Amino acid sequence: MPIVQNSNLPTYERLRSEGRQVLSSNRAIHQDIRELHIGFLNIMPDAALEATERQFFRLIGESNRVAQIHLHPFTLPNIPRESEAQAHIEKHYETFDQIKAEGLDALIITGANEETNPHVSEESFWAPLLDVLKWAQGHVTSTLCSCLASHAALTHIYGQPPLWRDNKCWGVYSHKVMDRAHPIMRWMNTKFDAPHSRFSEITPDQFERAGMRILAQSEEAGVHMAVSPDGFRLICFQGHPEYDSFSLLKEYRRDIGWYQDGTITHEPPFPHGYFSENAEKLAQAHKDKLLTGDKDAPFPEKEIGALIDNTWADSARAAVGNWIGLVYQTTHFDRKKLFMDGIDPNDPLKDL
Repeated sequence: MPIVQNSNLPTYERLRSEGRQVLSSNRAIHQDIRELHIGFLNIMPDAALEATERQFFRLIGESNRVAQIHLHPFTLPNIPRESEAQAHIEKHYETFDQIKAEGLDALIITGANEETNPHVSEESFWAPLLDVLKWAQGHVTSTLCSCLASHAALTHIYGQPPLWRDNKCWGVYSHKVMDRAHPIMRWMNTKFDAPHSRFSEITPDQFERAGMRILAQSEEAGVHMAVSPDGFRLICFQGHPEYDSFSLLKEYRRDIGWYQDGTITHEPPFPHGYFSENAEKLAQAHKDKLLTGDKDAPFPEKEIGALIDNTWADSARAAVGNWIGLVYQTTHFDRKKLFMDGIDPNDPLKDL
């Protein structure tokens, strides 16, 4: 949360000139102190459903120490579910109708599994997902999309469908902040790491054709963060800031398992920039056993996990924390309304 300029102390103007967030007394007086209600649309498959919950809930909780946040998980009813996942959803999730009736301040939409389908728009959940995006445009202050959800938004809103890559963008990549003045990038390092895991991609040219502002980009992985032309209504991540330290390790183990049982025939590569030198040696030794016919060799997950460094959590918390703070400062007390009085929906961050 920002400090309030409650006097004419010159330091306030100096901080503001440096791009620091300082709230005017008039703006502070008209802000309502209240909780935030954030929707969480989880479209991950069963195997990752609860893990994705924990990752995002942890990230949101660790990004904010002031506002009280109520999270409202829901999913799309036409995603096929096994009995255990369906029971979890029926017990703990809300319906989209309930979400619409109560209203939201902000919305987070997860990615989804695209391992085998280069035509993600043909998935059964695509049309209902677009319905949620369309509703959010008229009823939610800001929507944060991860990976495939970002691709759905670019396709639906801006007519920029994702391209299918020849190889998977997978691992931890270095990114450069492209727009240091944007409030979401405040206090972030000008270079930072972020995980990616995807076959599809929206290119920098596509983001620019859509009029979106690119906030962070990697030479190898492309655009990681971008925002809609108004600067705030839509936040797109192509990477996965929510990933914990072992998310990519578990994904690698899954791929190795597929290789062991013949589900895939190609040798799984190591995730880019993720394994330390010693971790890669352990992973390579295990892979060598598989290649020499020892298909029952146990995967050394615990040993490799102890050698993995997390180089992206701080930047993820900074970006999401900034986003939550901006929602708090712009959304209306009535969560069925988009913005507090006096804020221009086409330029909601003008005075921030």
